[in-house]
Amino acid sequence: QVQLVESGGGLVQAGGSLRLSCAAPGRTFSIYTMGWFRQAPGKEREFVAVVSWSGSITYITYANSVKGRFTISRDNAKNTVYLQMNSLKPEDTAVYYCAARRLGRSVIPTEYDYWGQGTQVTVSS
Repeated sequence: QVQLVESGGGLVQAGGSLRLSCAAPGRTFSIYTMGWFRQAPGKEREFVAVVSWSGSITYITYANSVKGRFTISRDNAKNTVYLQMNSLKPEDTAVYYCAARRLGRSVIPTEYDYWGQGTQVTVSS
């Protein structure tokens, strides 16, 4: 079982920035693919970004809606993955979840094995 602990959400004005963190205490973090997803009220959970790591190579994929504004990164020594969110828009408002899986990158939520509790991000106009 992998426990994921998210932090960093909050309320921000449009154009502002937030950084989300997702920690996996006590785990061999580097073996997992880590993804960020979000879910707005009344909508399905959607893919935001994913990062995986093989040797010295890092693989990253972003949703088109966040490309150029969000940056995913991971610190394997700290067992933590980050989501830096810049130029935030009201439509970015959602609960953000981090997730982990042992296999490669995926944009499909049901293909992830472990989930955090979620952190609320609210962007005011």
